[in-house]
Amino acid sequence: MLSRLMSGSERSLDREFSCTVRLLDDSEYTCTVQRDAKGQWLFEQVCQHLNLLEKDYFGIRFVDPEKQRHWLEFSKAITKQMRSQPPYTMCLRVKFYPPDPATLKEEITRYLVFLQIKRDLYHGRLLCKSSDAATLAAFILQAEIGDYDPGKHPEGYSSKFQFFPKHSERLERRIAEIHKSELIGQSPETAEMNFLRKAQTLETYGVDPHPSKDVSGNAAFLSFTPFGFVVLQGNRRIHFLKWNEVTKLKFEGKTFHIYATHQEDQKIILTYFAPTPEACKHLWKCGVENQAFYQFEKSSQVRTVSSSNLFFKGSRFRYSGKVAKEVMEQSAKIRREPPEIHRSGLVPSRSCPSITHGPRQSSVPRTRRRAVHISIMEGLESLRDSGHSTPVRSGSDGNSFLNSYGNRAEGGNRTRMAEFSEDSYSPSDSVLPTPVSNDPSDQAQVRHTNGPRSNQEEGGTELCTQNQAKPQGVKPKGKRSQLEKSRPTQHGPEERVNEFICSLARLFLVTLALLFALLLLLIVLTESELDLAFLRDIRRTPEFQQFHYEYFCPLRRWLACKLRWMGGHLINK
Repeated sequence: MLSRLMSGSERSLDREFSCTVRLLDDSEYTCTVQRDAKGQWLFEQVCQHLNLLEKDYFGIRFVDPEKQRHWLEFSKAITKQMRSQPPYTMCLRVKFYPPDPATLKEEITRYLVFLQIKRDLYHGRLLCKSSDAATLAAFILQAEIGDYDPGKHPEGYSSKFQFFPKHSERLERRIAEIHKSELIGQSPETAEMNFLRKAQTLETYGVDPHPSKDVSGNAAFLSFTPFGFVVLQGNRRIHFLKWNEVTKLKFEGKTFHIYATHQEDQKIILTYFAPTPEACKHLWKCGVENQAFYQFEKSSQVRTVSSSNLFFKGSRFRYSGKVAKEVMEQSAKIRREPPEIHRSGLVPSRSCPSITHGPRQSSVPRTRRRAVHISIMEGLESLRDSGHSTPVRSGSDGNSFLNSYGNRAEGGNRTRMAEFSEDSYSPSDSVLPTPVSNDPSDQAQVRHTNGPRSNQEEGGTELCTQNQAKPQGVKPKGKRSQLEKSRPTQHGPEERVNEFICSLARLFLVTLALLFALLLLLIVLTESELDLAFLRDIRRTPEFQQFHYEYFCPLRRWLACKLRWMGGHLINK
């Protein structure tokens, strides 16, 4: 009886697992998830815990054992998306930044977006002038500690808070001045609203940078914002394409392509290289989702996107959520009493104030700035050289800087007003909110995926050994002929199967040879001067142009060089 109860409990444990979601205020929500539960179920549980209705701006993010970030897909089972064993740890983050945060219907939604942008400011993802940085930090102070009180706030009180990856004493004094004189009487709700309005005007609002390199090998950061596609390189924004200008996003291995029509007749193809193929696919999926969310009027207009070229099918993906216009229309129909938001005063920390709607685990302990720096460095050491969307490097490489632009007019000249560092844009101090386990069991789990292949190889070796051992038992020729006559039914079917397999193999090889010949003929025709309608259509496709410039032309030059060398070598002889 006891054994039956134990086996029943073990089966129930196999059907469910524990999952922890770290929220924007660093508190944690833990729940028990069924083995076949989809991502949508977990997301609904988190939103219900937060009493959140405008939930389409948010998503759940996790990190795989290779330290690559992923957004949890709501239409798929959770266990099928994970590459490690439970329990799982994820985090709730803003996935689609509202184009205008002031238009959000409920205060709790604005508060969560405020926490996200405050994280972006701290991690160096939100660039701004020193004057704007001081204003944003002052709004944070006002929202968290209220009006300035000489009895509670001694000289240098603003230095106890960590708003940016790096800032000077002069900036700290300016933050305190604005907080003391310009923000008196503002409630936390008003201060947060002013913070959102100020952050929304910055060029890097909503930026989640993906590290990459251009065709020259220079480092760059790609990002998707509510307004379009952005490329940051060095200390400036070198490309900005509105969503209605982007015609196609494509990836192939580590290569990411952006096709756009900048003006009426000007076509642009931007090419960048991600650190890994997995990072490139994540970049492509993020671009497809952002373009669908911000560009389309209705979710029914969203189509399946294929990252394909002329000869291969590629990956297929479709955004399955609501689009921005539908989310705003749905938010306008909300009719309920605003949920209560508990804002606790912050002691110096990078953490955010918590929201309480019931029992919850305590937030991460908050310490002074020195302790914050220590925790940052520890996180950086564990996440160095990772392949996730926000790059991480050693803290000794320098801090992120907050760059300034004197002219926000698009295409105009920008004058640098002030910097917090001499480094180029590199949000290197971003510590992943989801902890990455260094447990070797995770790595063992990853290596375990190659197990079946090894078993097959061993099985093939064993079969080969058996086949090689058979000739040792072969009878003399005369006896073998008698044996064949006495058992014709045993070898006849085997021989026919072998002949059938050989014929299939020959047919397959001939088909491949014909296809290869047709491919060579097609390449010769398209590269020739023949002016035929179907050849013109093929030549105009972006895929053929990419094949022509990146593969065919280098191969032709290489062959010509080899032929000249061989000709010269023969002539000299």
